[in-house]
Amino acid sequence: MKKLYVKIAVVCLLCSSMLTTSCIGSFSLTNRLLDWNQTVGNKFLNELVFFAFWVLPVYEVSCLADVLVLNSIEFWSGSNPMAKGTRVIEGNDGRYLVECDGKGYTIKSENDGSIVRLDFDAEEQTWSFEANGERHVLFTFVDDTHVQLPVNGGADYRTVEISQAGVYAYQQMTGATMFAAR
Repeated sequence: MKKLYVKIAVVCLLCSSMLTTSCIGSFSLTNRLLDWNQTVGNKFLNELVFFAFWVLPVYEVSCLADVLVLNSIEFWSGSNPMAKGTRVIEGNDGRYLVECDGKGYTIKSENDGSIVRLDFDAEEQTWSFEANGERHVLFTFVDDTHVQLPVNGGADYRTVEISQAGVYAYQQMTGATMFAAR
C-alpha cells in the first residue's frame, strides 16, 4: 500500500513538471533570502546561517513557494509579485533609492533629492522616463531583434537592431547628428 502512494506521488510530480516546462521563473523569494544571507556578516557567519537554513528547511520552503506559487503568478500575469520594494544603490556619485512598484521604477538621488521615474508601457511596448515633469521615450520594442530609438533630440526615431553592430551604428548616427548641430 505504501509503495502505491510513492508511485502515485512520483507520477504526479512528473506530470506537474511537464506542465511547467519553459517556465523557469526568477525565483525571487529564494534569491532575496540568499541576498539577505550575504549581508549577515563575515563569510563564516554567512556559511553558518546558510547551513542552518538548509537544516531547518527555510531554503526548501522558499524554493517550493517560488516553484509552486510565485513563478506561476509571474508566468501567467507577466509580473513578479516579489519585485516590488525599495533598494539602495551605491553609485560613483552617491546613493540612490530605487523603488519598484511592479509597473516601473522611481529613482531618488540622496545627494540632491532629484527624482526620475522609469515606466514601461506594455500596450505601446515603450520604456520612458519622466524628470522635471517632462516625459521622454527611451526606446520602443519593434520585435525581438529591433527597437526604435530617438534621434534629433526626440524629434525623429530610427529602428536599430539589438546587436553590437546596431548599437555602434546608432552611436555613429547620433554622434554625427550632435556634431552637425554644433
